[in-house]
Amino acid sequence: MAIQPIRFFGDPVLTTPASEVIDFDKELQRLVKDLTETMLDAPGAGLAAPQIGVPLRVFVWHVDDVFGHLINPTLDLGDEIQEGDEGCLSFPELTYQTPRAMRAVAKGFDMYGEPLLVEGTELLARALQHETDHLNGVLFIDRLPAELRKEAMKDIRQAEWFLAASESGTTPEIRLSPHSTFGKGL
Repeated sequence: MAIQPIRFFGDPVLTTPASEVIDFDKELQRLVKDLTETMLDAPGAGLAAPQIGVPLRVFVWHVDDVFGHLINPTLDLGDEIQEGDEGCLSFPELTYQTPRAMRAVAKGFDMYGEPLLVEGTELLARALQHETDHLNGVLFIDRLPAELRKEAMKDIRQAEWFLAASESGTTPEIRLSPHSTFGKGL
């Protein structure tokens, strides 16, 4: 297991849809372990493979002292909407009130290729949606109402991690994700 560097906002891997996992092998098991260790070290409630530069449909979570992972997820969302603080390890120290479905049912596979169904409400539902969005190239700031997104972009431009990238000549390109947010939050 190894802690991996987390990619920050502006890295193209974060807005590129991830590829479906085809091989359920030892390399995939190592990826799940690396994601889990990196998430715990950060610390965070979830982490998707694109956040460590691996463009595969894999994510892990740690919510209410329960660990989990999901490969090639699909989501069914409830109609009731929750508002709550949401952050992202790819946007260090920034959180915003982000609308999400109160209930989510995720279907996919575990790291051994066995079918998996995860049902969550509140924080787990938020994590399932947030991490699945990462796999679709959608960022949580894409879910914000226009005025709040404008405020978030201002905060990002003033963030230490963003300024450090600017000073090193690697200023992230800022643009709205071109991917569908499936009618939620835009």
